[in-house]
Amino acid sequence: MSGGERFGHGLVLGKFYPPHAGHHHLVRTAQARCERLTVLVCAASVESVPLADRVAWMREAHPGADVVGAVDDIPVDLHDPAVWEAHMAIFRSAVGRPVDAVFTSEAYGAELARRFGAREVCVDPERTLFPVSGTAVRADPVACWEFLGPAVRAALTRRVVVLGAESTGTTTLSRDLAAHYRARGGVWAGTGWVAEYGREYSEEKLAAARAADPAASWSDVTFTSREFPVIARRQDAAEERAARLGSPVLFCDTDSFATGIWHERYLGGRNAEVERIASLTRRDLYLLTDDADVPFEDDGLRDGPQLRPWMTGRFHEELTATGREFLTLRGDRPTRLAAAVTAVDALLAEGRRFADPLPENR
Repeated sequence: MSGGERFGHGLVLGKFYPPHAGHHHLVRTAQARCERLTVLVCAASVESVPLADRVAWMREAHPGADVVGAVDDIPVDLHDPAVWEAHMAIFRSAVGRPVDAVFTSEAYGAELARRFGAREVCVDPERTLFPVSGTAVRADPVACWEFLGPAVRAALTRRVVVLGAESTGTTTLSRDLAAHYRARGGVWAGTGWVAEYGREYSEEKLAAARAADPAASWSDVTFTSREFPVIARRQDAAEERAARLGSPVLFCDTDSFATGIWHERYLGGRNAEVERIASLTRRDLYLLTDDADVPFEDDGLRDGPQLRPWMTGRFHEELTATGREFLTLRGDRPTRLAAAVTAVDALLAEGRRFADPLPENR
């Protein structure tokens, strides 16, 4: 517990657009000195990170605080008493009870505390402990990556999915890409790779079949429709875990969208639940490994080369129909890797675009 005067009810207020290490230090400092702490997240409608996401991120990072959200579409003007009062009406309504102390790193903290009838507690106003700001994060998230928590990293990570028919090099390419970016060092050293959960699931099914009959082969294994949502959810869960821990780019050997195509391949139709699951997670780029130029290799979990052109076509059709950004890769291994790196570098060069907050007159 940090030193200093104790308070009954403290308040931390901010946009948290998005939250970063400086925000979390402010909240932890306030929690250590208050019996109860309210964190008020204020978002304007013009901003591109939803209020609900920011509230969820802050609740995850600070489960002991009372995190509430409010929409505040009033431009900031620290020199206009009427504007101040309009903001305060929103603040008081959201907080819902008297405040004893306002914890802040902002120059307006003294006036905010005065209007709440509370004490001001100023915390690291020069940002010496964590030299970062919301403005800096919005301008260049990659440069500020070390200051971002797991939930924000997951939201900002560029997700690249490699998919394709059997024995077309999806695992090889996705691993090669992850290794290529890790080799760049710095923030990229933590670049993650997500394995195909469907393969693990298939290996387990084959092992179970052989436990019952040692002579069983892959042709004896069957799937039911209800298994595919399980595969899709576990694939997405692995992806989410990796996105929370890695660099600004993540490489995935398939995803839940691809699981829908595999359902079609094994059972002859689509699965609405798999498609619903796939719609819940944003991916930035798909890399489709063409079946041309890659010899078929039977590893004991594959049906044969005759289905590869059909599956490549179905992936291409569904990627196009759903408006997903994708690139088809052909050629040998080095050629495919080079083309993929060029596409990923272009994606990363785009940066993340945040809508400007409302204008402020300070």
